[in-house]
Amino acid sequence: MEIKRIDYEFSVCKVADYSLVDLDAEYSFVGKTDEEKSLVCITRDVPPNVIERDDGWKAFRIQGVLDFSLIGILSRISGILAENKIGIFAISTFNTDYVLTKKENYQKALDILKNTGYKIIEY
Repeated sequence: MEIKRIDYEFSVCKVADYSLVDLDAEYSFVGKTDEEKSLVCITRDVPPNVIERDDGWKAFRIQGVLDFSLIGILSRISGILAENKIGIFAISTFNTDYVLTKKENYQKALDILKNTGYKIIEY
């Protein structure tokens, strides 16, 4: 399985509303529940109306389109990283999964995954 590194820094945010979010930015992940409105985006694209934010995240993508019948892909990656004391923030889209780690753990996470058989693709 291939993993594509994404060489941007990301921020995980809680926003008042989505009116200032640039949905045409290269990466914008939004999530809304009855309790919050969340946004994950490239740090330089964080809108001014954030309520809370956590900077310093880096991301990689599981390469290719993942069929909904595939089981355990994200679980295996998160398990490998958990065994090595690396926390993640996972985002799933229609096509695939994205995994974010804090930037200080990013290269270590990629090295560990490479050593367990994943192919790392440069951005």
